[in-house]
Amino acid sequence: MREFLLLAATDEEGDGGLPRVPVGDWVDAGFDWLKENLDPVFDAISTVTEGAVEGLVDGLLFLPPVLFAVLLAALGLAARSVVFGVGSLAGLLLVQSMQLWEPAMETLALLLFATIISVVIGIPLGIAAAKNDRVSAAVRPVLDFMQTMPAFVYLVPAVIFFSIGVVPGVVTTIIFSLPPGVRLTELGIRQVDRETVEAGHAFGSSRGQILRGIELPLARPTIMAGINQVIMLGLSMAVIAGLIGAGGLGSVVVTGISRLDVGLGFEGGLAVVILAIYLDRLTASFGERGRSRGLRALLTRRRAPVEAVADPAATPDATPVAAGSRT
Repeated sequence: MREFLLLAATDEEGDGGLPRVPVGDWVDAGFDWLKENLDPVFDAISTVTEGAVEGLVDGLLFLPPVLFAVLLAALGLAARSVVFGVGSLAGLLLVQSMQLWEPAMETLALLLFATIISVVIGIPLGIAAAKNDRVSAAVRPVLDFMQTMPAFVYLVPAVIFFSIGVVPGVVTTIIFSLPPGVRLTELGIRQVDRETVEAGHAFGSSRGQILRGIELPLARPTIMAGINQVIMLGLSMAVIAGLIGAGGLGSVVVTGISRLDVGLGFEGGLAVVILAIYLDRLTASFGERGRSRGLRALLTRRRAPVEAVADPAATPDATPVAAGSRT
């Protein structure tokens, strides 16, 4: 079987007598041309990216781990629910107790930088695709290609252009996680009620005012779902990027595989799961603020009845009910 595959790859005639199309040779030639002519650009991208990720890592490791875990749990408490805040604290303390806090923060820094770049590129591109059918038709096949290409294939050109390390990990993470941000931004803008947009035009609003005041707020849940998917895909790719020396939890998992150390691999995978659940629930809560059970929503609900009782004018039509009466 192996000999057959090698012959199929080297023979001039493929299956069915068709001549072999040297797609791989063309791709090799294209990458060689890019490497020879755009090497200074790749060096500049590498320098900026490495500096930004290292700065984020230093910032995330600046506070003591326990204090930073408490702050992250408090953010989860305020944004979502008490149960989520307590669970987040327990999970983050478990990561620290497994002595994987520093690799986890390296992965988080890589993911944060890749997500910011993906959002900066993806949301404007999604808006442009929603506003112009030609842009949408041009972007869609590119996104299909990016999403269906196996993730491991991205590692090869990234290593050719940026060598090994954190930079090719960031680049592959951006490429792999970008499509959902573009697609769901376009979908969210297109799903906005046309009558609401026409009402904005009727009041004399400009296209920019309609976008900022009507379309983006109404499309926010869908756009946040896209950002959530960007983060989840980015985290999976950041772990795979451990194969090319991106560091973080990916390197822990790769080390566990190379040594056949089941315990180390499981601890690295468990830390990835804890980080993924925290980021998933946290970002999802920003898209469903109305259903939030977080501290802010709880205080708002408790304050509302007090204000209503303190201001009888708020219920002018209320009919007094005699004590002891039944309806």
